[in-house]
Amino acid sequence: MRTVDGPDDLVGRRVALRHRLGSGLLTDAVGELATDDGALVVHTRRGAVRVARADVVAVRAVPPPVPRRASWAAVARVENLCADAWPARVDRPLGAWRLRATGGFTGRANAALAIGDPGIPVPAALEVVRAFADEHGVAPRVHAPVGSPWDRAVEREGWVLDAGHEAGAEVAVLVADVDRLAAAAPHDDIAPQNHDADGRPRADAVVLADRPDAAWWALSLGRDPTPDERWVLDPAGHVDVGGAAPATAGTTPGPGAARATAAPEVRIAFGNVPGTGVIRAAVVGDHAHLSRLAVRPQSRRTGVGTRLTAVAAAWAREQGARWAVLQVALHNTAARAFYDALGATEHHRYRYLVPPERA
Repeated sequence: MRTVDGPDDLVGRRVALRHRLGSGLLTDAVGELATDDGALVVHTRRGAVRVARADVVAVRAVPPPVPRRASWAAVARVENLCADAWPARVDRPLGAWRLRATGGFTGRANAALAIGDPGIPVPAALEVVRAFADEHGVAPRVHAPVGSPWDRAVEREGWVLDAGHEAGAEVAVLVADVDRLAAAAPHDDIAPQNHDADGRPRADAVVLADRPDAAWWALSLGRDPTPDERWVLDPAGHVDVGGAAPATAGTTPGPGAARATAAPEVRIAFGNVPGTGVIRAAVVGDHAHLSRLAVRPQSRRTGVGTRLTAVAAAWAREQGARWAVLQVALHNTAARAFYDALGATEHHRYRYLVPPERA
């Protein structure tokens, strides 16, 4: 440690500060350094430690702590929330696994989500995955959190990374505080400021709706949606396979096959800056799943993406969400940098595994 003639140059950094106790013994406090009324304050994991300057022996800057890995139970919960926010046409339980198929639209809606015990030996479970895929005309694929017991068990059976998956075989799951995301919204993006004197939305305002209109589909997909795309993105617009009436606007009906437990309510909003950018937000419990952020090339780097994200987060907060979750392919470095700047951090990663003959 360096002796401290003037520790103020380390304020705001993580430090190890050695100081004297009343008994004359020495101890260390590790955390972010601040000052308060002439004293030094170290914000440790257990709380603030206030140290008189006369009691300081030495101080040095130390690296940030190694991030704690989320528990596998927490990972499984987030994965299930994301699956509920992105509903597959068929979602069939296999123990704690979820077999999903939606005509090939996105890996997430067409892969077996492997989280927990499938209720049968893993080799037998993978045979069920193959049979389910054949039944529904999709490729056999497993979606597993990287490094999890389920990921390793599937890998031991010879399944390999789906390196040819166009959207990205490895995905970072990011989380962010909804309040922090919402704070990025300019004041005039919040109703009623985003309406003119006649109550009409301004041309550049972020407009939220319960259902996507033609302009939203055009920016999100570049065309009208297929039935499978509409099923996933706009579940309030279809009927369940049992013939039930559509859910109320903004709320998903049940998935296309029986689940082990009742599907939770999912509230969805579609954000749109007409002709410029779009986003989709789905609230499940205390999490908001943000997806389909798209901005026209000529409008990028103008703050449109930040505004869309912030307004969607503000809406989600009103629905009771505390956290936002996003799924971003590892190769999409631009998107990861964008969300990093907004305060999102990596919670875990998942990857797609396929039988070796399909690699």
